[in-house]
Amino acid sequence: MPSPQRTAAAAAATLALLLASACGADDAPADDIADVVLRVGDQTGATRALLEEAGLLDDVPYEIEWSEYAAAVNLHEALKADAIDIGAAADAPTVSALAGGSQIKAAAAWTNNGTGTSLLVPADSDIDSVADLRGAEVSPTTRGSIGHYLLLGALEQEGLSAGDVDVSFLAPVDASTAFSSGGIDAWATWGVYNARAQGDLDARVLVEGEDVLPGYSILSATDDALADPLKVEAIADYAERVDRSYAWGRDNPDDYDAFYADFSQQSIEIAHQVAESTTSYRRVPVDAELAAELQTTYTTWVDGGVLPDDGLDLAEHTTDAVDSAAAAGGGAG
Repeated sequence: MPSPQRTAAAAAATLALLLASACGADDAPADDIADVVLRVGDQTGATRALLEEAGLLDDVPYEIEWSEYAAAVNLHEALKADAIDIGAAADAPTVSALAGGSQIKAAAAWTNNGTGTSLLVPADSDIDSVADLRGAEVSPTTRGSIGHYLLLGALEQEGLSAGDVDVSFLAPVDASTAFSSGGIDAWATWGVYNARAQGDLDARVLVEGEDVLPGYSILSATDDALADPLKVEAIADYAERVDRSYAWGRDNPDDYDAFYADFSQQSIEIAHQVAESTTSYRRVPVDAELAAELQTTYTTWVDGGVLPDDGLDLAEHTTDAVDSAAAAGGGAG
């Protein structure tokens, strides 16, 4: 008869096999890109909607598991929690997330040179320059946003600091209400909020984003995702599709306006205003120049009292693995 020890060992082995079978293929390392499940975070669902409109999700050779987030801060919380593999946000909140200890790297990048972000004042305001903002109540929208970065940069160019204005951090909808009712003197905002303030309220532009912002959109990936060569190949393919979606918008302006008007529930006129900033993104390499730009963003946050000076080296938080995979044929092409 088998010994009790051998019987127990056999039972344990059988149980292990049963558990492995129950877990299924999803828990096993992928050995083909068709087995990859790429978990993608998407702000407001805008990227997925544009990819679908442009027909760029029809032939994806891997599975995309989408998660939608209201803002960059929520998306970066999900990346930090390893709830998603990748997600795109502006450079300003990306640097804030890295400073907060998120185990991610900048894996792909685009820039629109800051188009679509503005520091606004009401049409009848006596404020005619950044110097006139001294003592004014200004909302840079949310803390750590590109609006916040724009305000700090504009003040610095004028020789002022955040302490020279009364800063009110408000969610975009609340900031819009305060601006339209005279509750704040100036507002730094972006996208559809910027377009609506100018189009519907005749807001005046005090500073354009192009004068201050680098205007990067950073696709961040978790270190765990980047450790998987097949996921890196999938990320390269995904980034190429995003790039092609911007090109589709530029090449089909009327179709893009109609798409964005429907997606955002705005007028065609507002959609057309937003299109300039949302379709002008151009791919840039993840290299030393990008790392230096992100380092400048970090310095601005530190000087503005937004982040502590912990000596963060942004060169350590960028990777050219995705760019290299695309160059080797891993992208959609």
